Amino acid sequence: MIFLHTDKKLIMKLELLVFNPFQVNTYLLYDETGQCLVLDPGCSGHREEEILKKTIRDKGLQPVMCVNTHCHVDHILGNGFVFETYGLAPVFHPLALPFYEAVEGQARMFGLESVLVPPHGDFIKEGDMVSFGNSRLRVIYTPGHADGSICLISRDHRLVLSGDVLFRDSIGRTDLQTGDFDTLMQSIHQKLFTLEDDYRVYPGHGPDTTIGYEKLNNPYVGIF
Repeated sequence: MIFLHTDKKLIMKLELLVFNPFQVNTYLLYDETGQCLVLDPGCSGHREEEILKKTIRDKGLQPVMCVNTHCHVDHILGNGFVFETYGLAPVFHPLALPFYEAVEGQARMFGLESVLVPPHGDFIKEGDMVSFGNSRLRVIYTPGHADGSICLISRDHRLVLSGDVLFRDSIGRTDLQTGDFDTLMQSIHQKLFTLEDDYRVYPGHGPDTTIGYEKLNNPYVGIF
């Protein structure tokens, strides 16, 4: 499914693909140049890899960057395929590196097939800009679900790619390694809920939502 966002002459399209047993939302973001950002490639196995490859080919896209919102295994299963197919080393926050280096152990714990772990690219951190074509997304650091968790924001297109920080009617788990409920609440209230209500949120799992809806309806975030 494609969502179209426009602001004056700026155009951004977003393609959602849902992969692996954890139902991870993998996003392809692209604009009128055809350049494409791959966010959280969760494709696992040949069939899902071919779906990702076919979608990119059919839309005539040129992947230029691969970004991980965090490095839990379900969000990075396709990093190796993206690296081998498009030559893109994944980029992520430096505090996510311990998870990235332990991904093979994570995969075994969940009974997943062996995971190809490519060399990572440059680190990205709070305030950095992620660019493709004529589009730019700002990085904000949002720990609490896991160290190294980031969200990407576009003010031009009024959207947030929230990883596993904020979901429709829910929040990211805080019972995993480096998870912390109070830290996650700070990330949501101080980073995401300072955005205007009309910002649309595209999470790492499940349907999209808006900042305004979550302020009013999310049972986990308290009174805002």
